[in-house]
Amino acid sequence: MKTKKKITRGALELFNQEGERNTTTNHIAAHLGMSPGNLYYHYANKQEIIRGIFDEYTKDLLDRFRPVESQNESLVLLKHYVNSTFSLMWKYRFLYVNLADILGRDEALHHRYLAVQHKLRINLVSIVESFLRLKLIEIEHADIQHLVTNLHVIATGWLAYQTAMNANTEITESMVMQGMLQMLAIVKPLATPLGIEQLMLLEEGLKMSPPSEVTI
Repeated sequence: MKTKKKITRGALELFNQEGERNTTTNHIAAHLGMSPGNLYYHYANKQEIIRGIFDEYTKDLLDRFRPVESQNESLVLLKHYVNSTFSLMWKYRFLYVNLADILGRDEALHHRYLAVQHKLRINLVSIVESFLRLKLIEIEHADIQHLVTNLHVIATGWLAYQTAMNANTEITESMVMQGMLQMLAIVKPLATPLGIEQLMLLEEGLKMSPPSEVTI
């Protein structure tokens, strides 16, 4: 593994475990068993490391939320997007918990975030349109943008909401799972009989255990 990748991976582990504000470059270097000087050779400061993690997050985000049409396996398609949301929220949970703070400290990163979110929104609209074509939901085209916004707000704000409501409480997979259930609750009133059937299966699976990876 390349050193820069090793540093971002180690930093991500510490940010998730200890909190980004509580973690210094010295902590990251010690965690990885390298000298601070070696770390600074690859990243000048912690903010550059955060930007490196954000690049990895962006790649994961846009790859997982690309429109995929699966005419005969709508449940697999739904699982793919639910699993993708869960995986990203869990893997990069420090970002979701402190997103506003992190972006507020770095104007360049904020601009990059907005550009990525613009691309993501286009993909999300296409994904909702595919659900409409698969007869999983019934929705007016004019309302698709509102649905996408509601789902996006929950996905990006759920962990911050949980930490505000449960101060000093560790983020758990169960908390992330509750966010998934909240998103399904937004979709359910729009679901067709087929969609309700598929959503019920997803809900049962989420309540039993965190989602597993599904490959399409």
